[in-house]
Order: sequence, then structure tokens, then C-alpha cells
Amino acid sequence: MENNRDEFIQKNSPCGGFLQSNQWMEFQNNFGIKNHNISDNDFWSNILEYNLPLVGKYFYVPRGPIRGENIEDEKLKKCINDLIELAKINRASWIRMDSSDKNIRGIVKKLKYKLIKSPHDMQPKQIFVVDISKNEEEILSQMKPKTRYNIKVAVKNNVQIEIINGFSDNEEKIEKFLDLIEKTGNRKGITFHSKEYYRKMLRHINSDNIRLYLAVYEDKIIAGALMVIYGQMATYLHGASDDNNRNVMAPFLLQWQMIKDAKNSGALRYDFGGVSINEENKKRREQWLGVTRFKQGFAKNNQPLEFSGSYDIIINPFKYWTYRVIQKIKNIVH
Repeated sequence: MENNRDEFIQKNSPCGGFLQSNQWMEFQNNFGIKNHNISDNDFWSNILEYNLPLVGKYFYVPRGPIRGENIEDEKLKKCINDLIELAKINRASWIRMDSSDKNIRGIVKKLKYKLIKSPHDMQPKQIFVVDISKNEEEILSQMKPKTRYNIKVAVKNNVQIEIINGFSDNEEKIEKFLDLIEKTGNRKGITFHSKEYYRKMLRHINSDNIRLYLAVYEDKIIAGALMVIYGQMATYLHGASDDNNRNVMAPFLLQWQMIKDAKNSGALRYDFGGVSINEENKKRREQWLGVTRFKQGFAKNNQPLEFSGSYDIIINPFKYWTYRVIQKIKNIVH
């Protein structure tokens, strides 16, 4: 049954569906986040429950809900209504969802609930997904020349790539990677998850699915990245690098090794994660410029996979608009 459910998620999710998998929910639960599920043969919605000061609970459906392509409108309407009723029972004031499915959004409106754009998107609106079903020579040929050159630079500098599967026997190396994440966040002004978040991720997600890659130069870990494989999609989750050894180009070789391993594990697509390509939001384009340029180097003619962003189904208008006011005040203060 679990395999059938995974197949349904993978088939019907445009981005591979890992954030809707039970593995992801189990990890979130181990991190202290309660979760729920509404499902049918043609519908799937794993739900995270969050609790905020003053306004209380809200539901979040990451990259979902997911529906089968042949689901009838009445059945879809019932599933969405069940989701809303579950939120009411648990006293959630709104449901945030990432679905780009216009049918789902249309049914919410038919059910007479107000559906509005979220104040911020929970997941990137653009992700950079590369076809890795081709042979290695073809994958290399689709890269920008500078990216191919930087991979060779890393090899020439004798950068070694280590692969970590499982937590228990590799705690020291994992801690060094977590230190690197912390340093990267401080350097770039980015707020990463806590170290314990990553520890639990490596403990609780099946070691067949998640791998930690470390780039070692002169016996020192100078870059690292987490990759998860779910069905035929490999996803680059998080990465970090040491600014002191930028000239040896370790992140380029790291990604190339991850792509090759993903391909050898049966993945047909590789998700580099969020980018900002020709977006209207100028501030976001500027913030993501370096990251986007790095990722585009691996597939120079590739276009991003686009989503419509997060939407909120309002269940308790008073608490929801109180939340929105609090968010505005926070934005002004910061």
C-alpha cells in the first residue's frame, strides 16, 4: 500500500512529491510538528500543523494537495471539504497550500471560502529541474563551458568527494558539515534550520533515500550538500561551503558527483531547488543572483519549473487578519 501511495504521489506531483511523502511527515513529526492526512484513491494531502503566538493554529500543505488526473469534480470537492472540516475540528484558522492546480483553487471558491495569496511563499516559485536521463557526455555538453572548466579545476586540485549514508557511524563528519552550514548562513546573512533539524533529518529519513556529500581538500571538509532521491526525482536539499577555499571550485565537483550518483540510482530528473530567472520581483532576483547563476551553469538552456506560490484558505477571518497585521508590523520593524 505504501509503495502504491508513493507511486501516486510521484506520478501526479510536478516536482516529484517528496514534501508530500510519509517519510517527510515522519521526519517533521520527530521534529515536533504534528501532522494530518486526508486521502482517497485519487487524492492525497499530507498536512503540517503549526502554532503561532496570539493567533493559534494553521495548517500547511507543502507542495500539495495532489490529485489524480482523472478524479471527478464531485470527489475532488468532497476531499477539499474534508480538508477544511479537519482544519475546523483542529481549530486551525487557515490552510496554506502550495498547489498550482487551478481546479483545486476553483473548488475552494465554490465551497464559498475566501482564498487569497499568502503574504509570503513557503516554497520557491521557481525550481531548476534538469533532465539527467541522457548519458554523462550529453549532460556535460548541456553545461556552460565555465561550469565544465570549474569541475576540472576541482579534480586538478585533488578535491575528494565523500558520501555519507546513515547517521550513527558518521557523527563527527556530520557535525563538521553542520558547522559549515552555520558559517555559510552567517556569511551570507541567511537563516538556515537549526543543527538539530539536520541531525533529525539524517536520522529519520530512510538512508536509502538521503545522502550527505562532503568535499574534502587537504584533509579538510570545505563543502557539503544533502541530496534526497524519491522515485525518479533527485533533489538537492541544502548545501554549504567554506569561503576560504573558493578557488578550488569544490561545489561544482560536488554537484557533478551528486548528479552522476542520482542517475546511477535510477533518477531521471535532478532538482537544484530554488532559482530566480526573469522574475518581476527585483529584490528577489538580486538576492538569488549568485545561486541562480551557479545552478544555471549545469544546464545553460534549461527553463525553470514555475509554481503559482502559496495560497491561504481563510477559515477564521478574525484570527487570519490579526496574523496579517502582525506580519506587516514585523516587516516594518525589520
